[in-house]
Amino acid sequence: MKTSDNIYQLDGRVPLLQAIPFGLQHVLAMFVSNITPIIILANVVGIEKGLTASLIQNCMIIASIGTLIQLYPVWKIGSRLPIVMGISFTFLSVSISIGVSQGMGTLMGAVIVGGIVEGLLGLCAKYWLKLIPHIVAATVVTSIGFSLLPIGANSFAGGQGAADFGSAQNWIVGSVTLLTCLLTQVFAKGFLRSLSVLVGLIVGYILALCMGMVDFSGITNNGFFALPKFLPFTPEFNLGAILSVIAIYLVSATETVGDSSALCSGALKRQIHKVEMGGAISCDGFVSSISGLFGCTPITSFSQNVGLASLSGVVNRFAIATSAGIMLLGGLFPPVGTLLTTIPQAVLGGCTIMMFGSILFAGFGMIAKSGFSQRNMIIVSLSLSTGLGFTSASQMFKIFPQIIQTIFAENCVAVVFILAVVLNLVLPKDKEAN
Repeated sequence: MKTSDNIYQLDGRVPLLQAIPFGLQHVLAMFVSNITPIIILANVVGIEKGLTASLIQNCMIIASIGTLIQLYPVWKIGSRLPIVMGISFTFLSVSISIGVSQGMGTLMGAVIVGGIVEGLLGLCAKYWLKLIPHIVAATVVTSIGFSLLPIGANSFAGGQGAADFGSAQNWIVGSVTLLTCLLTQVFAKGFLRSLSVLVGLIVGYILALCMGMVDFSGITNNGFFALPKFLPFTPEFNLGAILSVIAIYLVSATETVGDSSALCSGALKRQIHKVEMGGAISCDGFVSSISGLFGCTPITSFSQNVGLASLSGVVNRFAIATSAGIMLLGGLFPPVGTLLTTIPQAVLGGCTIMMFGSILFAGFGMIAKSGFSQRNMIIVSLSLSTGLGFTSASQMFKIFPQIIQTIFAENCVAVVFILAVVLNLVLPKDKEAN
């Protein structure tokens, strides 16, 4: 039976008209983050505007495919969890390096091969996931929450590098958006409470529109319908580039482990199963290979959407699947995607602050469930203090080879993950109960 209450059930049947707002809420939470990596890469590498517009289309379609496979697995590929996928920021630095020095063809070749490697790792996850016990996953989830806070703050202020960064306009719009989200979350009930982020975004958008912060120019510049461009770059295969990208894929896999663990802990109120984790990783990898065929960088699970699911409690797969449908429309009908890009960064920042905080809260909850033994205290405290501290002073990595800098210098999640795994392996078990 289809009822609105089923939005809080993984497999409940939900009426389409009631599911769509929840899907739209997820799209709005991740849309700008999904297309931003390819926009930055295109600007740095020097890709012409017409092709850049096609790549933005492709980003939407790839995110849609990845989300649907996570929700409704193909064989062992996909987790069957309410995970929303999108283009990863984690690969941006290495993508720019390879794209500038060796060309986009070499980058796409590395993305395709690396994705296959990560996908195979996901299929074999049961053999190595024992290296990631609950306390390690909890530490990684907490580090993801901390790593997202500057992103939310930068958006709140107008977006890093924006001419009006930190302006009074951005402060007003961001604050009103955040306050609306908070008041809706605290005082609204039932259906409306679960849509607190969407309500905040609508109020913030209307305010920004009244303040002249929304630009509608260019909505029809790319036509009303366009098919995705397949193989915009001819793949070339260079061993050095492939190894560099595979190293980042391993980092991306750890983020997926953390995101899927946080989702199960925060939204589903249980621990993740190894089959689900392996499926999430394999989807990450194999869909990233498809992404390379369409000229896009790798895909991954989006932490902001994990935070949204935890905050709203909406985990219904069909409701989340409507977000994939909206992204597909955004890819096939350019004006839809372009309209979503008109949302000011300050509005998105006001929405995401609370969502990112909910990921932190999920991490703290996972740590509490693991227990506060001396051994766990050492794993968590040393991993987080080193990972967050060292990457905040990234210049200290300058004595290391470039590949080490690329992986670790500005990626606290990678540092935290490696340290947590090593500490879990080397610390004596007799410290568990002390």
